[in-house]
Amino acid sequence: MKKNILIVDDIHPIFIEQAEAMGYTCDYRPTIKPDEAYEILSNYGGMVIRSKFLVDKKVLDLSTDLRFICRAGAGMDNIDEAYAIAKGIILINAPEGNMDAVGEHAVGMLLSLMNNFNRADAEVRNGLWKREANRGYELRDKTVGIIGYGFMGGSFARKLSGFGVKVIGYDKYKTGFSDQYVREVSMEEIVKHSDVVSFHVPLTPETNGLVDDEYLFHFKKPIFLLNTSRGKVVKTQAVLNAIRDGKILGAGLDVLEVEKFPALGEQLWFSELKQSGRVLLTPHVAGWTFDSYRRISEVMAEKLAKI
Repeated sequence: MKKNILIVDDIHPIFIEQAEAMGYTCDYRPTIKPDEAYEILSNYGGMVIRSKFLVDKKVLDLSTDLRFICRAGAGMDNIDEAYAIAKGIILINAPEGNMDAVGEHAVGMLLSLMNNFNRADAEVRNGLWKREANRGYELRDKTVGIIGYGFMGGSFARKLSGFGVKVIGYDKYKTGFSDQYVREVSMEEIVKHSDVVSFHVPLTPETNGLVDDEYLFHFKKPIFLLNTSRGKVVKTQAVLNAIRDGKILGAGLDVLEVEKFPALGEQLWFSELKQSGRVLLTPHVAGWTFDSYRRISEVMAEKLAKI
């Protein structure tokens, strides 16, 4: 196997340090364009990507000596996993590296939404002192429904353990995961009992557009909704419709169906989204902290050592 690795995105240097200690040579090209990469892919036995580089069938066919791909993060939706596995390529990701960041971010968004932090801060800065209008909700005794109980969902449940909440979880592909932090339930129970619903699922054909008008219609109580997974899991217009209908009390969206400007600003729903006082937005940073930046690279290096 060729012991050289093409790194096509920004990663913490600890990965390079540890990989080279294992005998690998790292070619760090974080600004390389896809067309430039296509010309040299056949020279490498490994590749490190984040989210901007699409590893599709074309890339995999050009990578004739590729033996492994490291994804600096959790989501693998920018890799044609089935085709890579069929070609005998080992896939490595690092959800352990940013799960705490995601869990903390979700808790922060939830507390902000339930207590009107953003709105109250803006009002005070503008000379308004509205106590009653900013009366909030407590987490204690609320039921939090977690959709997807992998590393991220599990981290969120652990972070909630000191708030006196009831945490229930549903995962279509996993059973027997009840523990001291969560009780495994059906989707019907999530819909019936949840005061808060948080999504921690990968983007797949099944989860693409999962949260639409019909999905939200079935919830029995008004909810706070969080999405720190993938933007295409939740249809933004459906969230805005549910806010208008009183089905959603507040939404924390770290990810959106379309991300980055100018494309985001061109969406038909963006004007309503940015004007809504019941939506808290962050730019896809839930898993992206100074701490997780290093930890992700450490996890990738640990897993690389095992192959």
